[in-house]
Amino acid sequence: MKDQVPLDPAARADTPPQADDPTPEFAPELAYRRLMMVNVVFAGRSGAGDRQWTLIDAGVPGTTGLIEHAARERFGGDSRPAAIIMTHGHFDHIGGLEKLARRWDAPIYAHELELPYLNGSAAYPPPDALAGGGLMPLLSPLFPRGPIDVSRWLHALPPDGSVPSMPGWRWIHTPGHTPGHVSFWREADRALIAGDAFITTGQESAYSVAVQKPEMHGPPMYFTPDWVSARESVRKLAALEPEVVVTGHGRPMQGEAMRTALHTLARDFDEVAVPKHGRYTGRPATAEDGTAYREP
Repeated sequence: MKDQVPLDPAARADTPPQADDPTPEFAPELAYRRLMMVNVVFAGRSGAGDRQWTLIDAGVPGTTGLIEHAARERFGGDSRPAAIIMTHGHFDHIGGLEKLARRWDAPIYAHELELPYLNGSAAYPPPDALAGGGLMPLLSPLFPRGPIDVSRWLHALPPDGSVPSMPGWRWIHTPGHTPGHVSFWREADRALIAGDAFITTGQESAYSVAVQKPEMHGPPMYFTPDWVSARESVRKLAALEPEVVVTGHGRPMQGEAMRTALHTLARDFDEVAVPKHGRYTGRPATAEDGTAYREP
């Protein structure tokens, strides 16, 4: 499959000496762990200790133990997070959420428009199985899209843009991939946790998913129901001029090559990122009209 926007592998932010570390640090007090096809992010200094760090997203089902192990290795002992912060609630980002929240007794934060998918009251719209070609879209009808119920620990992100337990960061509403999708921005060093607002590898091709070939790519085609909002979210993030970015899928990337590719994606979004004849192309499912929320 053709790349949306080619991305120089030299722009990777997780290069040696961390290359063999399964949870490499790619920016100050930021590390990530790849869990099959998705990333989770650990925010906090190495060795920070109990309740002194934050987990962003919770991986695919079956990876709870890997997340706990990575947390012990990075922060020490049985250190628990101060909070679990969600970019959104798709199945590949909430796989370990309930078990981890229960085990750690940690609060969960998400955008208010994402709460219905996390409190058991709504399911996501059907995927677009023909979007972009490739194996992953064809498999997407088999992926879970129903809600989970973690309401015992669940809170809305503060309306002032602050991020609980992450001083110096602010959350940015980046809808399109989901109604309540958010990204996180640290102005001090222009670090961006983008979630799936855009990603740095192709997510439609099983080969790209497996090898993590660098590519600047819009949100996964088969799970994005609002392309107008998705385009505006990419443009909003490109305007920040990030120095380093980690996304929900793909390697962390940095520097001028990354920014150039991101601006190209923002400029050419309709041509390279939007399915030509997709289920939601021109027919978005949105929070405003309620079509983004389905019966569980």
